[in-house]
Amino acid sequence: QVHLVESGGGSVQAGGSLRLSCVFSGLNYDRYMLGWFRQAPGKSREGVAGIDNLERTVYAEHLKGRFTLSKDNTKNTLYLTMNSLKPEDSAIYYCAADCRRHWYLLSPSEYHYWGQGKQVTVSE
Repeated sequence: QVHLVESGGGSVQAGGSLRLSCVFSGLNYDRYMLGWFRQAPGKSREGVAGIDNLERTVYAEHLKGRFTLSKDNTKNTLYLTMNSLKPEDSAIYYCAADCRRHWYLLSPSEYHYWGQGKQVTVSE
């Protein structure tokens, strides 16, 4: 069974940085994908960044350069480092996983397993 446990996030002023972590377990390490998603109030869930077991990594174009996804296989942990944060980055951030690969890593509908979500709040 796949488990995802998130930590990190919190509140920061605009221009600051935060890091989210997601410890994952239960994945078939020959074939999986992991992703970060976010959802702001009144908006649909959007893909932030994703990676598969072949280490193929993709980012939402408008976040590329500020957000960095990384993965430590020795710790089974996925990270999202967020720099130069803006108020519009405020949202609940979710870690997600699935036991297969899909060509489009940023589609929420392609993921079956989700973390509990962590609030990120960026103030002016």
